[in-house]
Amino acid sequence: MQMEAIVVNRFGGPEVLEFQTIETPKPGPDDVIVKVEAVSVNRSFDIGAREGKSQFKLTPPLVLGVDPTGTIVEAGSNIDPKRVGERVFATFLARCGTCDNCRKAGPCSNARQIGITAPGGYAQYVSIPSFQARKIPAELDAGTASVIGRHGEAAWSEIESADVKAGERVLIMGAAGGLGSLLIQMSKLRGATVIAVASSEERLAFCRDLGADHGVNYREGNITEQVMEITGGAGVNIVFENVSDPSTFPQALASLGRGGRLVTIGYHGGAVVPVDIRVVFRNQLTIKSSPMWSKDTEAFGQCFKLAAEGQLLGKVGARFALKDAAEAHRAVASSAVIGKVVLEP
Repeated sequence: MQMEAIVVNRFGGPEVLEFQTIETPKPGPDDVIVKVEAVSVNRSFDIGAREGKSQFKLTPPLVLGVDPTGTIVEAGSNIDPKRVGERVFATFLARCGTCDNCRKAGPCSNARQIGITAPGGYAQYVSIPSFQARKIPAELDAGTASVIGRHGEAAWSEIESADVKAGERVLIMGAAGGLGSLLIQMSKLRGATVIAVASSEERLAFCRDLGADHGVNYREGNITEQVMEITGGAGVNIVFENVSDPSTFPQALASLGRGGRLVTIGYHGGAVVPVDIRVVFRNQLTIKSSPMWSKDTEAFGQCFKLAAEGQLLGKVGARFALKDAAEAHRAVASSAVIGKVVLEP
């Protein structure tokens, strides 16, 4: 049996995304086959991998797509056949719960890197270990589920790492993106005051619709100065900095008030940034990272529950057919879309 897929046979521009017919995967004993309904296009995992700039050592041919959502249509011999028919999200951050790394709260040794070192969701079907197939609410749109699944637990873990409390002031860089938009909503659920940073008034309007109390356009002035004006010179308690652009990172750091903390898990803006240690020392700041998975074993399910209840919006900005993957990549690269771009095989 064959299926349609997007295959990267060589690194390069969007034109290397080839629409092909390939063999449909067969499940191993502990795997399930998922019929893909939606998969998002990610700047770091997908565009970076296509260009040959991935942090992982990738060798073509590749089938990208780290966050497919769909329906289980076949189960391996060790899997309960009752799982067939479940709507699921495939997560590479899943934990088997039995390996040494899981017991030590590290990255799971048995998880398969879907869309990275293993074939992903840019296809009609994908094979994944059953523990990576997380059940999702039946009423949740597949595209929305991919957005929530891709960024929800990462945002939750950042909120935990920052220990956001009611009444605190939070600054979110890249606030209109998939991760940033969930950080806005989760910070508001904790009772924080949110200042969103984005590149245009249109994007800031989107952030305000999600609950942001204030907006800062970094293209129209210094971020620190704008934040200090908003806060009456007090600065913010927390900065979520998931961009790591060398031109804006110092401004975000300097926006923290005394005893503030900066949490980061992203670096698509450049990764290497200047840090003025005098600012850190004088204001007794903390800079820390987050593991991208939550200590709360229920966090993943809670994110989907909140989304199904309408308390978390996973914004889908544009939908493309699988064959139009190159156009979808161009849309993400140009930042032309507010919200996530998804493919619908």
